[in-house]
Amino acid sequence: MISPDLLKNTLLFRGMNDDEIKTALGTLRGSTKKYRKNQAVLHAGKTTESIGLILSGGVTVESNDLWGNRTVLSHVGPGDFFAETYALTKNEPMLVDVTAGEPSEILFLNISTLLETPAERWQMTLTRNLLMISARKNLILSRRSFHTSPKSARSRIQAYLNSVSLQTGSRDFSIPFNRQQMADYLNLDRTALSKELSRMKKEGIIDFWKNHFRILSGN
Repeated sequence: MISPDLLKNTLLFRGMNDDEIKTALGTLRGSTKKYRKNQAVLHAGKTTESIGLILSGGVTVESNDLWGNRTVLSHVGPGDFFAETYALTKNEPMLVDVTAGEPSEILFLNISTLLETPAERWQMTLTRNLLMISARKNLILSRRSFHTSPKSARSRIQAYLNSVSLQTGSRDFSIPFNRQQMADYLNLDRTALSKELSRMKKEGIIDFWKNHFRILSGN
């Protein structure tokens, strides 16, 4: 059984005591599973009744079409959740794939049972927290539209790095993507992304090492 202490600081279980968390884990059939790097967690076209909570590691949520085009929609790290929308809308085929970006351990919760049992205090708290999670996910998707709407590669890179800088409150930060994932997220060819990053570095606009960036110029 997962320790309540490990979960009480996550957004889903916020405001719940140890006994309520234990009850929730039992009612929602909580179970954990470990994944290797690049191992599939959920597949597009399939349905799920469970949401996933990242205990360690991280996953990417991505769209892969029949023609081999790949678009990274988001990265989900420790303490965050994925698949909550599909879990609550029963029998809705997933339009995305979820893949472990590194060795990961995930807690799965059958959230569909939340709608089938009498409302107790912990269920009302959980439902409220789910609403907050959904609102956050909507912000993430909206944010990505700002990052991919500019036409030039430089403008997309600047939009993304500016957003991360605002979120972290610093001009010196790490991003959750490697180069290929960053290219997929920004809808750019990896070679084009790498060339533009190199040009921006030579011009003294940014500095970077792997996935760590520093913004050098700007207001």
